[in-house]
Amino acid sequence: SEISVVHCFSFRGGAELLFDGVKKHQVTLPSQPEPWDIRNLLQWIKQNLLKERPELFMQGESVRPGILVLINDADWELMGELDYKLQDQDNVLFISTLHGG
Repeated sequence: SEISVVHCFSFRGGAELLFDGVKKHQVTLPSQPEPWDIRNLLQWIKQNLLKERPELFMQGESVRPGILVLINDADWELMGELDYKLQDQDNVLFISTLHGG
């Protein structure tokens, strides 16, 4: 049987306001034949977690400029960005560096 993979997503710096103010989400992603990558993950977050104004979080298939993404405390630019394949128990942190608005 498929093992459910649990991930922890955190939103900080105002990003959490787009998610009903919830800063930390424990998420079990649905099983799929291919490993989840960040590109797929962002679409899933947009469809399942985002409560309002997706344009403040997403731009195209990526996060909008001004949102920092950390995977297990490392900058996602070092990890392959959208192509990074999620591992079990990965911790993904989204930090909005934009203020005001």
